[in-house]
Amino acid sequence: MIRYRIESWLVSLVLYGSVVAILVFFYTPISTLIGFSFREGRHLVLPFDGLTFKWYGELFTHPEFSDSVLNSAVIALSTTAISTVIGTGAALAWVRYSFRFKWTFQGLMVLPLIFPQLLLGVVFLLWFSVLGNWFDFSPGITTVIIGHVVYITPFVMIIISVSIHAFDDTLEDAARDCGANTWTVYREITLPLLWPAIFSAMIFAFLLSWGNFYITYNLAGTARTMPTFIFSGIVYGSSPIYPALATVAFVPGLVLVVIAERFRRRATRAMAKSRPI
Repeated sequence: MIRYRIESWLVSLVLYGSVVAILVFFYTPISTLIGFSFREGRHLVLPFDGLTFKWYGELFTHPEFSDSVLNSAVIALSTTAISTVIGTGAALAWVRYSFRFKWTFQGLMVLPLIFPQLLLGVVFLLWFSVLGNWFDFSPGITTVIIGHVVYITPFVMIIISVSIHAFDDTLEDAARDCGANTWTVYREITLPLLWPAIFSAMIFAFLLSWGNFYITYNLAGTARTMPTFIFSGIVYGSSPIYPALATVAFVPGLVLVVIAERFRRRATRAMAKSRPI
């Protein structure tokens, strides 16, 4: 009995200790970054020489801040909308349908995940440079959106595919037995039940696009986004204005993650209630 308690205590110690260590490892850099945004001095060094909010004021009055936020928002929202539509259709085709060359389709959809973002951005830059010479256009927000869609759509597809695998298709069969056509089944049954997964995939896509640097840096041209704005500022010298910007960008992402988790829990309870006993 004593040996069993000792073993249980050791297992609990290892498990809880691992969780604490992981949380400390993950969140210490984030906490440090947020702390530097309130530092009085300009240089990012320790120890602190005072606390202030002046860097947030300097950030919001920076001439390139509003344009960077607007461009990043346009890119992230457009990428989220396009990749969600394509990823949802691809997930349904992946799981629900059998057709020739399905394995080829699956491989091509997952392939962008394998490529490093830097290499993918360079390849996109090469192709858009060639196409720009042919059709007389320059890299900008549109090319960034295309690059983000190609990279992020596989993530959306995989997230929704997992939910489709766990989907109770007897509800769809019951709707068909009642005379509903295919589009009605998708509109009234499939999509509402998949909505929590779709919403989670949308948030994930938005966050991936919002903070993407490598593809954005190669394809943005003269357009400035938040990641390139931070990079250009750090290259020329450190300043607490950039930890302040990172903190401002971190808070909306945290809110979206909390909302997605609430949707996931509600969906789990709803699916549990809808299953026949």
